[in-house]
Amino acid sequence: MRGIWTEQRKKEIWLEVEKLAAEAIHEQGLISAEDLRQISERAAFSIERCDELEATLHHDVIAFTTNVSENVGEPASKWIHFGLTSSDILDTTFAVQLKESGEILLEGLRSLRGAIADKAREHRHTPMIGRSHGIHAEPLTFGLKMALMYDEFGRGISRLENSVAQAAVGKISGAVGTHAHLGPEVEKFICARLGIKASPIATQVIQRDIHADFMNTLALIAASIERWATEFRHLQRTEVLEAEEFFSKGQKGSSAMPHKRNPITGERLTGLARVIRGNAVAAMENIALWHERDISHSSVERIIFPDSCTLLDYMLHKMTQLVRGLIVYPENMKRNMKLTLGMWHSQTVMLALVRKGLTREDAYALVQRNAMETWKKRHAGDMDADFKDQLLADRDIAAHLTRDELDAICNLDFHLRYVDQKFKALGIDP
Repeated sequence: MRGIWTEQRKKEIWLEVEKLAAEAIHEQGLISAEDLRQISERAAFSIERCDELEATLHHDVIAFTTNVSENVGEPASKWIHFGLTSSDILDTTFAVQLKESGEILLEGLRSLRGAIADKAREHRHTPMIGRSHGIHAEPLTFGLKMALMYDEFGRGISRLENSVAQAAVGKISGAVGTHAHLGPEVEKFICARLGIKASPIATQVIQRDIHADFMNTLALIAASIERWATEFRHLQRTEVLEAEEFFSKGQKGSSAMPHKRNPITGERLTGLARVIRGNAVAAMENIALWHERDISHSSVERIIFPDSCTLLDYMLHKMTQLVRGLIVYPENMKRNMKLTLGMWHSQTVMLALVRKGLTREDAYALVQRNAMETWKKRHAGDMDADFKDQLLADRDIAAHLTRDELDAICNLDFHLRYVDQKFKALGIDP
C-alpha cells in the first residue's frame, strides 16, 4: 500500500499518462512515428532533478515535464504535455492510485471477513447473554454475534467496491474540461489503457464529491472496525471476561502492574478510526472549489488519502489478527448468564400470558412484579433466588401457566432455535 503513494510511483504514472497521450496523438496523425519512438525510448524522469527544478519553478508538474523533455530531447520533446493541463495527469493518476489502493483494501476486507466466518462457525452454538444498555437482555450465541460482524463487513465490501468503481475515473479534457485541444477520443484511449473510466464531464478537475465518497467509505469501514474493537474490549473487562485478545508469551500489559492483560489492539483500533473520520471531514471540505478549479483541495489530498488508505490497510490487518487470535470463554458465558437468575425469560413469560388472554399491560405487570421480587431476594442474600421458582410461587401466574408450560418456554433452546437458519441466510454454513 505504501508504495502506491510514493513520489516515485506517482511520477511513474504521470509518465505513463504523458506517453499514452503522445501515442494517442500519433494515432491522429499529428506526431510522426520517429518522434513517438523517441518519446517512447527516452522519456524518463529523476526525482532529484524534479526536486531541483521545482525549487525554482514552484510547480511540480512543470518541473516534471521539463525533466522529461530534457531526457527526450529535440525535436520530439515539443510533444510532451501537448494539449494537456496539469490536472489531466494529476487527477488521472489519482484515479489509478485510488483504484490500486481500493483493490488492496478489498483484499484486506475479504481476509477479515473470512476470519470472522471461521470464528462464527466455531461458536455457532456457544450460548451467551445478550445485552442492551450494557444490561442483560436475552440469550444469543457468540456465533450469532460474529455472524452480525460478518454481515456488517459484507456491507463494507459492497460500499468499497462501489466507491472504487466511482473513483476510478480520469480526465484528459483540458483547462476547463471542454476538450478544446485534445478530443474525447484521446481521453478514452488513455483511460482505457490505464484500466479506469473516462469522466463523462469535468471542469479542470474531477469533481471532489467522488473522492469524498471514497473517503467516507473508508471512514465507515474504520467505524465498523471501531464498533467491533469496542465490543471485544467490553467482553474482556474483568467483570465479564467472555472473550479476550490473545496475550503472547513474554508480552507485558502494564509497566506498574504485572497481572494486567489489556485489550491494547482494540484500543489502538478505536483511536485510529477517529483519524480516518477526521480525514473524511476534510474530504467533504474539498468539494467546494472556486469555479472550474482552485488548488485548496490539493494540499489536503496529499495528506489524507495516502494516510487513510495506508492506515485502513493496517487496521484491517490488525483486526484480522485480533479475530483469529481471540480467546473465547464459554464457561464464563454460562456463568454470566446465571447472574440474571433466569430473568431473561421475562418477555417469553409475558407473551405466554398474553396468549392466555391477559392484556399486555396486565401480563407485563405480573412478570415485572415477580422479577423485582427475585432481585429483592438476591440483594437480601438469598443465593438460591430463581425467577422461575418465583413465578411458580405466584398464584396469579399459576392461574394461567402450569409448571410444564413454564418448563417448555423457559429454556435456552426456545431462544436459539433459529440460529442455523440465520447462518444459512448469511451463507456461512460449513
